[in-house]
Parts: sequence; structure tokens; C-alpha cells
Amino acid sequence: MAHGDVTGDFTKTPGWLDWYFRPSKPRFQLPAGAVDAHCHVFGPGAEFPYAPERKYTPCDASADQLFALRDHLGFERNVIVQATCHGADNSAMVDAVRRSNGKARGVATVRRDVTPEQLAELHEAGVRGVRFNFVKRLVDAVPTDALGEIVEKIAPLGWHVVIYFEADDLPDLYDFFSSIKTDVVVDHMGRPDVSKDVDGPEFGLFLQFMRDNPNVWCKVTCPERLTVSGAPALDGEQDAYADVVPFSRRVVEEFPDRVLWGTDWPHPNLKSHMPDDGLLVDHIPLIAPTAELQQKLLVDNPTRLYWHEGV
Repeated sequence: MAHGDVTGDFTKTPGWLDWYFRPSKPRFQLPAGAVDAHCHVFGPGAEFPYAPERKYTPCDASADQLFALRDHLGFERNVIVQATCHGADNSAMVDAVRRSNGKARGVATVRRDVTPEQLAELHEAGVRGVRFNFVKRLVDAVPTDALGEIVEKIAPLGWHVVIYFEADDLPDLYDFFSSIKTDVVVDHMGRPDVSKDVDGPEFGLFLQFMRDNPNVWCKVTCPERLTVSGAPALDGEQDAYADVVPFSRRVVEEFPDRVLWGTDWPHPNLKSHMPDDGLLVDHIPLIAPTAELQQKLLVDNPTRLYWHEGV
């Protein structure tokens, strides 16, 4: 697999870590039909320019490179989530979904003035959701009334809303999130502070949010992003990212029919280390220890949410 590089008339953000270009082959064998339900494409910038208002400029990470990773790891399908560096120009993501031969779905970013015709075109391409990003260091604040208008427009298509936020912000956003009537998918468990008690009030609020709202799903993703203890050793010892496991496993075991998993490739905005995606796959049995839970997490749930039409 080729290493990510910089092309086009831009310079990537200083300190940006390129994705791991020789991932190991996972020891964990994925079940047939497994879906990488959270990944991205970046550019290539020469073909799909990055948004002028972006908060970062990444390395290139193309559709072909994503599909090569998919096959190497043993997944059959991908869900490609629009990256903030591309703003509301979904061209790179849509191009990747269209070129996947039905093996990918997309999650878009749209503005409040999006038209029914534009949404229909995205739907035909394979988009099945929109993403609302509330992480302040990545995006400028968007009024919730504007987001509410978007929800009203996508609901007839059967789309869902993906929300990305940090744990400290959940109390202020709880009521708005609970008002969304479509399915709602939370990125990365709402970014809990894993140095705190899994039974403590902060994560307890997130679990209560899921209990109170049966339309809410959760991606038990990004242990490399949430860990405090740090990266695994090169031999991929079985307690890799051990501090994140109790949080992920709690969600999987309590809400087995509303959880998803994905690589988060090419891992934007990581500062400490770049994960080996093969080792991330080997982390899955730690959070979903039975074949039944693995089947739901990796196959049944993403298929029901993204390929419910059967095609």
C-alpha cells in the first residue's frame, strides 16, 4: 500500500501524522459481510480541493488507498464519512462511494439551504446520512435551528444524523440531540475521558442518553484517539488501549443492536501516534467478546442502518 503524500497547491498542517502505510494483517478474522462503518477520504487535493474555511490541511488519502485497506483487513464494505477539511463539498466522498461498486455508503455534510434535488442526487449516489460536528476546535458553531431544518429535509429519505461532540458538551446539547426524530449515530462514544470512572457521572450521562433515546446508536471507535495510557507495543499485545476497553465494552453489552465499529482511517488530527489498522481490528474481540456480539457490531447493525434496501 502506497504511503500518503502531499499533492496539489497546499501544504499539510505542521505536525500532521501520515497514515500507517504498512498495516499488519489482523489476527482476528472478521465475520463475513463485515463493515468498516467509519472512515474518510482526503482529496487527493489536486483533484478534490480542500475547503478554504478548513481548520486543517491533511495528507492525501484516496479512495483507492481506502479500498486497498478494506481488502487487506478483511472488510467487505465501508461507510465513508465526510471530512471537515472538505466542508460541505461532498465531491471526494461521493466519488469514492460511486466507485465502490455498491460496497460503500456515505455520510454527507450539507448546509441549511440544501435543496430536495441535491439531496436526491446524494441519495442516488449512496449517501444515507448527514453529519453534525460540534467539536469546537474543528468547526465554527452552527445554530441548532439551522440543523433542525436539515433534519426536516432528510427525514423523508430515511437518512440518519451522525453527531460528533465531546463529553463536556453533552449536558448543553442533551435536549437538542434528544429532539432529533431520525436515527442518531454518536461518533466515538461522545469522546469520554477514559481516565475517569466508567461508572462515574460523566459516562453515566451518556449511557442515560442512550437509554432515554432508543433511536440513538453509538460508534465504539477510536481507542487510539481516546486512550490515556498510550499506543500498543509493536507486537500488538492483547491489552492494547486497555483504558478504553471498559467504556466500549459497556456500550456494546448494554446496547448490542445499536453499536457500530470503524477504523477512522486515515485518523485525522492525531498528535501522539498513528495506529496500525491491523492492530485496531485485533482490538475488536476485547470490546465484543462473543461471536454473537461481533456479528451484530460488524455485520447486522451496519447492514440494517446503511443497506436496509437490500442493495
